[in-house]
Amino acid sequence: MNRLQPHKTLCATCLTVFLGALLPDILAQHPTGRKPAPTALEDPPPIRREFRGLWVATVGNIDWPSAPGLPAAQQQAELVALLDKAVAMRLNAVLLQVRPSCDSLYRSRLEPWSEYLSGTMGVPPSPPYDPLEFAIREAHLRGLELHAWFNPFRARYALAKSLPAASHITKTRPQWIRRYGNLEWLDPGLPEVQDYSLSVVHDVLQRYDVDAVHFDDYFYPYPDATLKNAEFPDSKSYEAYKQRGGTLNRSDWRRDNVNRFIESLYCLVRCNKPWVKVGISPFGIWRPDNPRGVKGLDAYESLAADARLWLKKGWLDYAAPQLYWRMDSKEQSFQALLRWWTEQNDMDRHIWPGMASANLSKTWKPEEIKGQIALTRSQKGSTGHVHWGANVLFSRTNSFDGWIRNHSYTEPALVPASPWLDKEIPPSPVVGAKFNKGRWNVTWSAPSINTNSPISRWVVQVRRTNSWTTTILPASATSFLIPQLAKSQAPLAVAVTGVSRTGIASKAETLSLALKNSGPKPAESHTDLPKTK
Repeated sequence: MNRLQPHKTLCATCLTVFLGALLPDILAQHPTGRKPAPTALEDPPPIRREFRGLWVATVGNIDWPSAPGLPAAQQQAELVALLDKAVAMRLNAVLLQVRPSCDSLYRSRLEPWSEYLSGTMGVPPSPPYDPLEFAIREAHLRGLELHAWFNPFRARYALAKSLPAASHITKTRPQWIRRYGNLEWLDPGLPEVQDYSLSVVHDVLQRYDVDAVHFDDYFYPYPDATLKNAEFPDSKSYEAYKQRGGTLNRSDWRRDNVNRFIESLYCLVRCNKPWVKVGISPFGIWRPDNPRGVKGLDAYESLAADARLWLKKGWLDYAAPQLYWRMDSKEQSFQALLRWWTEQNDMDRHIWPGMASANLSKTWKPEEIKGQIALTRSQKGSTGHVHWGANVLFSRTNSFDGWIRNHSYTEPALVPASPWLDKEIPPSPVVGAKFNKGRWNVTWSAPSINTNSPISRWVVQVRRTNSWTTTILPASATSFLIPQLAKSQAPLAVAVTGVSRTGIASKAETLSLALKNSGPKPAESHTDLPKTK
């Protein structure tokens, strides 16, 4: 791979005449004189926008699969159950770890199969299948986004159990590897290492229909104070840099390595699939005393991660800083840090903080996460959040999934739009409705025209007497059977909206169901309603 350089009826008058001709007959059929429901159509309410993500870690079998060596059918069943729970919670995105340590949870010609699938690095799941392909298909069928989560430079996890495969990078390119404590790490200071990790992302981007490319907080390793020499062993690559005429000190050089990698990554994704988002979840503290009074690890210095720069340059589409502290923490205030991150967002990208929902298994109560969600909603510039701890959220002994659905996620939400990726408004769908066996079946299709904004979701909104209800469906959906409620809550109207891959919504296409509801019981004849708006 060559190294990348940085950088879319009846008109209102006719409807009035039509209804005016029918009104005497309708009233005659209602001896009480009660007027039918109004037929004038109001616009459906705005669709709620909020990112509700979930990290699913595969390293060490933290979240999925539950253990190495499980039969493929069991792995698939576990993942389906996880996705179903995510839908039941009204989440809208899953961030799946697909490259934990220069290994893969997908078919790859570049890196060996992960040991977390079969138990042995280089051995595929049995019987063979492609976990990433399966995850994308099942997520999209449920209306969930699938973000592919990569670790760019970790080569060997400390708790890895199987021997590295012959095709693993520690065997094929040992000169790129730096041992740091019980970790093996690719050296980010080597240009060929950066090219290699970019080629891995490019391979997945080309072959899989992912919604985003996601990196976590690991660039250079976290400092290990137990080591006699806690300095990352990159002296040779730094000396080579200086021999090429480099003038940066070692700390600035490391940051420059990571900065150039992030810029190249963003260019790579934009050039290949401009609708795919790039997201990073940096350590929650950029530098101590930012904001004032905050204490903790200096990610800028220790991890060479200048996430504030990436935001200011627009080299990512969302930042999910890991704010894994309580609201009442004095030295790492969730609220103060959230506000600080939103204030760095000069390019108006998404800020979706990470929450340590895994702590619910320890000392935290559900009200802590509820409160943090409320803070993200009240903080200008923050439009969502991501939960850490899928295995805790979905534990059989933990009812948080139902609790949060009833208290924080009382209605579904779309992922916020990313108009800087593509502003094209998709065309409105062609909508019809048929009445059969006492229920309305709404159907739709997208117009057959060329567009750079294919539909990724459908939003169906149903108007009853006092309110609208919203349902979000996947792109593959073409119909919706309106649920039957009490007679007094018969549906009066339905609106269907298409949403593009970048989150841009079409104009809602609205049908009135009031005409049929106000007259005698409709015949079971699949009668099509006229389009009215």
